[in-house]
Amino acid sequence: MRHTLPHAPQFYVTAPQPCPYLHGRAERKLFTALHGDGAADMNNALSRQGFRRSQNVLYRPSCESCVACMSARIRVADFHPSRTQRRLLRRNAGLRRLATSAWATEEQFDLFRRYLDSRHADGGMADMDIFEFAAMIEETPVKTRVIEYRCNADRPERLAPGDDFLAAVCLTDVLDDGLSLVYSFYHPILQAASLGTYLILDHIEIARAAKLPYIYLGYWVPGSRKMDYKARFSALEIYKGGVWQNIGDPQAHSNEAHPLSVDPIVEQVARIALPHVSR
Repeated sequence: MRHTLPHAPQFYVTAPQPCPYLHGRAERKLFTALHGDGAADMNNALSRQGFRRSQNVLYRPSCESCVACMSARIRVADFHPSRTQRRLLRRNAGLRRLATSAWATEEQFDLFRRYLDSRHADGGMADMDIFEFAAMIEETPVKTRVIEYRCNADRPERLAPGDDFLAAVCLTDVLDDGLSLVYSFYHPILQAASLGTYLILDHIEIARAAKLPYIYLGYWVPGSRKMDYKARFSALEIYKGGVWQNIGDPQAHSNEAHPLSVDPIVEQVARIALPHVSR
């Protein structure tokens, strides 16, 4: 179904699909195309309202009877690593960061396939081939970087200094107020190194150096074990009720919502603040 505002992009709603985070739930997304000269402004504006980018589309959960999915971001200036996170930074000090343009390689795809087969063999991306992978990386109308992390090829489990072994990859959008981690993956042999957490910690340092105030992490879902790690970062905010707010006690956020508490799609679209559109 299409939903439109005057002089604005068209918004659509997907058909319900099984929720990948909460068993027995159905998910539905509100989305719009991202293209043209105003793509960067649109990505910036909607990212601040809980949207995420996937190739040339911006989307936000808009389920019929659940509001569990909440966009999460870290305030860079207020972030302080925990003792465990400091230990993790020391453990992974041998990784070498290399930022490149949004261009896919066979080496990245091989790592991507290893990651999916090990961690998400039954997920929605499990059947992606190299062409679909290349589209995920390269089809972007905004400023995007592929950030690779490499270590010594002889002993990757030690994360020794070197640049031969591709350990992890993060597809990252550069927004006007932060960095958005679009998708990341790492080698299964390094699962004990907690590279998913490490990539976030390293992006915080990248943003700090660039004087960008936020790290956008995608969605946090209370009650989902897959998302628990995000709540362990200090200075974490969630987009809830149309505003960004401190997460506080994660247990205080219910993943239940009565169907009558979910606003109609038309009202949701009407409240979206769009960037200035020339007429």
